[in-house]
Formats: sequence, structure tokens, C-alpha cells
Amino acid sequence: MGDLIGAVRAATRYQASWALTVGLVADQLRLHLPGPEILTGEQRYGDPRGYRSHLLHAELDGSFSVSALVWRPGQATAIHDHVTWCVFGVIQGDEYEERYVLRDDGWLELDGTSVNATGDVTGLVPPGDIHRVRNVGEDTAISLHIYGTDLGRLDSSIRRAYDNPVVAGAVG
Repeated sequence: MGDLIGAVRAATRYQASWALTVGLVADQLRLHLPGPEILTGEQRYGDPRGYRSHLLHAELDGSFSVSALVWRPGQATAIHDHVTWCVFGVIQGDEYEERYVLRDDGWLELDGTSVNATGDVTGLVPPGDIHRVRNVGEDTAISLHIYGTDLGRLDSSIRRAYDNPVVAGAVG
């Protein structure tokens, strides 16, 4: 993890736009993506009551933090957006992601789906980062998330959970 932390520290030092920062951090995560052994066996098992987040590092200046999320089969987030940029890489299993747009009439519209498999790295830039993630597989999935803030101070990366009605939209 030390190489990854140093690389992210260097990438965030530029204080670029969130979109540019996501690209820089994603490049570093692809180069330094660890395996699931960064967690203990107990952490990798997960929690039968819901997905778990394990804070692994919070930069002292609050510029970023690194968390591992563990998803047992069938577990999912609410539809939500974030307080800051995020880059994540899947280190075990597959994660199914649904992306949404908030329409002017207050409805959420499905804007696409993807399966993020082991080794995949992607990023999110608010606003417009509304999504839901779930494990539709038969095995535990684990992903490593890097957020542009100190989650130890905030306790969550979620800005808002949405319970708006959803209409079908683009898929793919």
C-alpha cells in the first residue's frame, strides 16, 4: 500500500480539477492496484447484514483517503452520489453498477450499466455521479476506493441517497 499512497499523494499534489485528478489517480491505481490480501481474513469475509467499508488510510492534510469495500452476494448500496471525486478498483469478484441522471421532473433515469471485474479501475466526478453498486455474483466482491477527502472526518462518502422514482433509460 505504501507505493500506492505515495503515488496518490503525488497525483493529488497538483490540486487540479476534480476531473483531471480522477484521471491522474486512476492511472496510479491501475499501476499499484493491490490484491485482497490488504485486508484480514475477517475483513474479507464481510458482514451478512450489509456491505462494509474499511478505512485503510486517511491523508493527514485531508486531501484523500483509501477505503476497501466488501460486498457479500446480493448486497448493494442505495442509489447515491458523493461529496467528492472517487476512483475505485475491483480487487476481487465483480461489481454491477447502475448510473442515473436526475431529470427536471424529479425522476431518476437509468443512464447505463456496467460490470466492473477484478482489475477494472474507474472514477466518478460530482455532480452527475449518481449510481448504485451491487454484488450480483455468488462470491464476495472487494473494491478499493480512493476519495478526495478524509473519510475519517466525514464517516461516509455519500452526499445524498435518492429514493426518487426511477424510469428506464439507456442500458449498456
